[in-house]
Amino acid sequence: MATQPSERTLRAELLGRNVEFNYSETWLAYSMLGLRVVMAWVFLQAGLEKLFEGGLADPLAWSSVGFLQNAIAEANPLRGLFLFFADFAAIIDPMVVFGQILIGLALLFGVLFRFAALMGAIMMSMFWTAAWQGGLMDGFPVAHGYFVDSSLVYMLILFGLGAWGAGRIVGIDRALEETELVKNAPALRYLLG
Repeated sequence: MATQPSERTLRAELLGRNVEFNYSETWLAYSMLGLRVVMAWVFLQAGLEKLFEGGLADPLAWSSVGFLQNAIAEANPLRGLFLFFADFAAIIDPMVVFGQILIGLALLFGVLFRFAALMGAIMMSMFWTAAWQGGLMDGFPVAHGYFVDSSLVYMLILFGLGAWGAGRIVGIDRALEETELVKNAPALRYLLG
C-alpha cells in the first residue's frame, strides 16, 4: 500500500517486536508551529509583564530579589545558589526580563531557533529548580506535586521543538540556512532550525 508523500512510517523495534508508526508530516508541522507560537507567547507575556510592571515611568521596576530571598524553600538543595543570585539582581533582573522577551521573539519568528530554545530551556530549568520544596530523598517535591511542574513541561517542549528544528517551519531560519554564510560554516546550523 503506497503512502502519500506527506505521510511517513517510522519503524522501531519495541520489546523484540517490529512496530510501525504512521505520521503525517503536514500535521506534525502544524503541531510544531502551534507549540512554537504558544511557547513564544509564554515567554513574551512573562517578559513584557515584568518590563512594564512599574509602568512606562519605571520600566525596570520588577526585581527578583524578593522571590530569591524569600520564596525558595529552606529544604531546597540549591537555595544557596539562589541567595547568591539575589546579591547580583542588577545583572540577573535584566537578563530575565530581556531574555524572556528575546526568547519569545526568536521562537515566534523562528530565528536562531535552536539557540533560543536552549536558552529558554536553561531558564525553565532554573525556574524548575527554584520550585523544589526539598531534595532527592524527598522526590524533589514542587508546589503541587512531585518532580513535574509547568517549568519542566516547558523545558521539555522547547527541547522537542529544537530537536525537530521547528524554526524552519514558516520561520526565518529556513532562509538563513540557505545563505552562503551558513553553507560555508555548517556549524551555524546548530543555532538555527
